[in-house]
Amino acid sequence: MKPITRTFVIALTAVSCLTLSAANWTQGMKEGKAEFKSISQLAFGPEGILIVADTKAAAITAIATGDTTPGKETKALKVEGINQKIAGLLGTSADQILINDMVVNPISRNAYLAISRGRGPEAVPVLVRVKTGGELEAVSFDKVKFSRGELPDAPVDGVVGEGNRRSNPRQESITDIAFFQDRILIAGLSNEEFASTLRAIPFPFEKVAGGTSVEIFHGAHGRFETRSPVRTFVPFNVGNEPSLIAAYTCTPLVQFPIKELSPGAKIKGKTIAELGNRNRPLDMIVYQKDGKDYLLLANSSRGIMKISTDNIEKAESITKRVEDKGGQSYETIASWTGVDQLDKLDAGHALVVRKGDGDSLNLESMALP
Repeated sequence: MKPITRTFVIALTAVSCLTLSAANWTQGMKEGKAEFKSISQLAFGPEGILIVADTKAAAITAIATGDTTPGKETKALKVEGINQKIAGLLGTSADQILINDMVVNPISRNAYLAISRGRGPEAVPVLVRVKTGGELEAVSFDKVKFSRGELPDAPVDGVVGEGNRRSNPRQESITDIAFFQDRILIAGLSNEEFASTLRAIPFPFEKVAGGTSVEIFHGAHGRFETRSPVRTFVPFNVGNEPSLIAAYTCTPLVQFPIKELSPGAKIKGKTIAELGNRNRPLDMIVYQKDGKDYLLLANSSRGIMKISTDNIEKAESITKRVEDKGGQSYETIASWTGVDQLDKLDAGHALVVRKGDGDSLNLESMALP
């Protein structure tokens, strides 16, 4: 999310972005203190504007960071014990730090990390910036230009269900975000009967419209589903069709045409791959290598998948039960172990948060496979 973060950028997209001036991108923003109940997902838009998801408040906020000085040539970056260093910066211990997301500013190449200081309902949201030289700083929201919108159909904020199915649906009101052309794309749950929801919000925005309810065929489960949220996604051109490629738990990969995302609509996605059950997708980027496009997907139990996009526009829809894997092919990158978060750093490198020794987490750049 994220080039634009987590976005497959084609020439037409770049041209359309350049037709809007910086003044237009910040239209409607006010100056003051931006407040958050949580900071969960992040994505960069144009002109150093950071999109911040607040799942507890079921809201999104666009912030003009002012971080618009172009970064120099990419150098290898490794910050060992990034969680421990953040804990020291914030005056707490490493076991009280959660890294919810990480994105790279495509202009400056500085990294931004969504942090929870503490655990449970009293956790304090913090945004930490890591400069290209490895220096850390907490980002102040006291005097910034920002715009904020709340989801009108957010799920209930409270524990529901019984036994091991107990959960708070509000924690999945927003599960991933990305900026694409002139829109913010949002995945998560709503309070509708078809709870799995996607949104395409025109940017700049003053409010957030209702979502698009989505239905998918889950190959590992052998059935259609409407309540499972997208875990991570990327915008990607499938042929000439701007699309959203989404990964779900257990792990179907599904295509949705972006043009079909409109408030109140109900659409059915096209399941193009089943990547294996007992697995939770964590983060995904798209990149080019040797003239081909690839998806790179981090997972909880199946490592890093390098997914081919060859003939993806001709992929047959999966509509029957898949015992293990099927559809679009991939390879597992064995050397990329312990990756929780990733984003594209430049054309040849990604920046990742990965497990180090013991409970340590490292922030490091890695050559794209």
